Amino acid sequence: MTPKNLREIKRRLRPEKCNIPKIVGCFVNGNKKIVSKISQPLGLSDSLVSEKLLSCMRKTLSGSLGTSLNEIGFTTRDVTESEEHKLLMELRGTSLADESVLERFYSKVAESLDFEGNYVILLANDVYDVPSFSKDGEESGSSETFSYVLCAVCPVKSLNDTISFKESDSLFHPMSAAAMLGSPELGFMFPTFDDRKTNIYGALYYTRSTAENYPDFAMNVFAKEVGIPPKAQRASFCQCLSDSLGEECSYEVVKAVHERVGEMLEEAKQSKSEEPVLITKGTVRDVLEGCGVAEESIAKLERDFDESFGANAELTPKNVVSSNKFELKMPEVSIKIDPEYRDYVTTREIDGEKYVLVKVTGGVEVNGIKISLNE
Repeated sequence: MTPKNLREIKRRLRPEKCNIPKIVGCFVNGNKKIVSKISQPLGLSDSLVSEKLLSCMRKTLSGSLGTSLNEIGFTTRDVTESEEHKLLMELRGTSLADESVLERFYSKVAESLDFEGNYVILLANDVYDVPSFSKDGEESGSSETFSYVLCAVCPVKSLNDTISFKESDSLFHPMSAAAMLGSPELGFMFPTFDDRKTNIYGALYYTRSTAENYPDFAMNVFAKEVGIPPKAQRASFCQCLSDSLGEECSYEVVKAVHERVGEMLEEAKQSKSEEPVLITKGTVRDVLEGCGVAEESIAKLERDFDESFGANAELTPKNVVSSNKFELKMPEVSIKIDPEYRDYVTTREIDGEKYVLVKVTGGVEVNGIKISLNE
């Protein structure tokens, strides 16, 4: 899916555009037991309740593609033989109205998650008559009906007894303990909306955390393995560079990699391309060759890259490089730099001691106090 396709679907999940008749689901306790069922008609619910539930569903389509949102691909064999794909199709095909289908799905999810507390599994089915547009941009009827299922898994947080203030009598009153619905930790959309058409060969998988992508859930629901989460990708990428290049992993080399990623993102932004920007080992090789790194070191990095991420891996830039942040760290000192001013920093050896030097172009403050740098 492209960001544009994603935005088109997200707009459907606003109260004024919503076509979802109800949200169904179940409440799961900390022992993985399904203790109650949920069936909430949105049209008959308080507006605050409807808006909160729609907000939860909308958040499962939030974040960046390749980071919080990752596409799950199904093969022809999956579509024809996989029990997991068949169950997803049944959820969609029955419009979430078949209790036996829902029971099987809830059980699969509950088996796969080890949350510390209680949580809810929420499901919604939307049917979208996709409008066509003429060459002059005018809407010209519908040529495609896109029926899809959204799933959100949300923690339920317990609130202790407290008091609230009521304007009607200007007094505080006790509030009993209650459970509050939290933002989704994970979820998905099936099928995907590719080129504004239904694609049953894909699902869009959402995870809130950059450190956890719930592989057991993905295996139970999709029968698919998911790659390592973004936080681990960044750690592995940094380790690849430092271990493979050794003494050649200088400030200039790291700066060059950072600059190249920033350029790629800026080029995509300027061109307004919907195609994702991806980093491959070839991308890194080009940068390292430009820095004069030895071929032996580059070859080692490519081997380490394959071992960490898989052959022919394509990484999302945000997962491995902070393009909007540049920071130098030592055990005793941390220096944060606007990426635009990376060239203001150099490394040098003076009288046998190694230094990080920062060019001064204006006033300098220490704990908010302006200081003089004159001898």
